[in-house]
Amino acid sequence: MEIHHIAIAVKDLDTALTFYRDTLGIEVSERRKVPTEGVEVAFLPLENSELELLEPLDPANSIGRFLDKRGEGIHHVCILVEDIAAAVTRMKDEGAQMATEVRSHPDGTRYAFVHPKSTHGVLMELYEKPKP
Repeated sequence: MEIHHIAIAVKDLDTALTFYRDTLGIEVSERRKVPTEGVEVAFLPLENSELELLEPLDPANSIGRFLDKRGEGIHHVCILVEDIAAAVTRMKDEGAQMATEVRSHPDGTRYAFVHPKSTHGVLMELYEKPKP
């Protein structure tokens, strides 16, 4: 397993990019709105992972509520898995609480979130890349 990305909740994507892109010099590989998740995202690739900046499209959605409650900062850590169905089954068998069921992005990537109650306070995303 490896870290696929670290997601950071931000109030304003353009303002955050002033630091990550302009000050740190990390180029944005993609920026897009994801209406199904209620966010606009910017992906900033690192050597073996990436940063994902999340701005809520609606202040009442989960990212908006996160920002209201905790302020800007790390929202979740994403772990790359080979077989998400097997990983979720194994975690449930061990008593882990899932925050979501397995979902899919249009590109075939499958993902699910593990509740912070099971991960010692960190929202964890499991991520399976599409098979070639």
